[in-house]
Amino acid sequence: MKLTSIIVEDEETSREILKNYLKKYCPNVTVLGEASNVQEALVLIRNNDLDLVFLDVEMPYGNAFDLLDKVGDINFETIFVTAYNHYAMDALNAHASYYLMKPISIDELIKAVDYVTEIKTKEDALQDEILIPKTNSVAGKITIPQQSGFEVINTSDILYCKADDNYTEIYLNNNKKKLVSKTLKYFEDALANSSFARVHKSYLVNVNEVVKYLKGKGGSVVLSNGQEIMVSASKKSVLLSYFK
Repeated sequence: MKLTSIIVEDEETSREILKNYLKKYCPNVTVLGEASNVQEALVLIRNNDLDLVFLDVEMPYGNAFDLLDKVGDINFETIFVTAYNHYAMDALNAHASYYLMKPISIDELIKAVDYVTEIKTKEDALQDEILIPKTNSVAGKITIPQQSGFEVINTSDILYCKADDNYTEIYLNNNKKKLVSKTLKYFEDALANSSFARVHKSYLVNVNEVVKYLKGKGGSVVLSNGQEIMVSASKKSVLLSYFK
């Protein structure tokens, strides 16, 4: 697993040593930048999507704990790298993943990176499971992935879903629309245990929102918002089975 990281260390020689060790012994770590003080570190943290921060404790104009306080909502792992062992308890309280003593032991560095890799791998596996658009253990909910995480919506708020090549447009009863990078078949499977019927190759409707059926070879349905959707002849019996 690839890890994006930065090095926060006021001594240039120490930064170079750590960077060279990472390049040689921990090739899955990419160093996106270096900072020599709290302010420089804040800029890097706010401008990059980081998995890991290598953090010295003592720096000019503040220390590691000042930096973490300023960051606030921390979404990366932290490996403290310091010559002082008396900060270990504070590091633990700051939820550090690992505490490396200077001079850096290569074996300990590899162990620290492996530990963070394991943490992030488990997190990503759980996140991938959650971010799959599907109904989940919370009854009547479905997760919709977003760049920053995921949105939870009520399945009852969905009027219908419309295919758009490899995307799906999800139309909600508040006149909002969500575009999701999954096929309509994917949502058909995800909502299989809810009251949704595939009435057309391009449409999946919430049967609870159907207010009228208009006869024809396949016919059409009118939803609660007035939207009329064609029904394929091959899908007609599936739709009508909900109203027996």
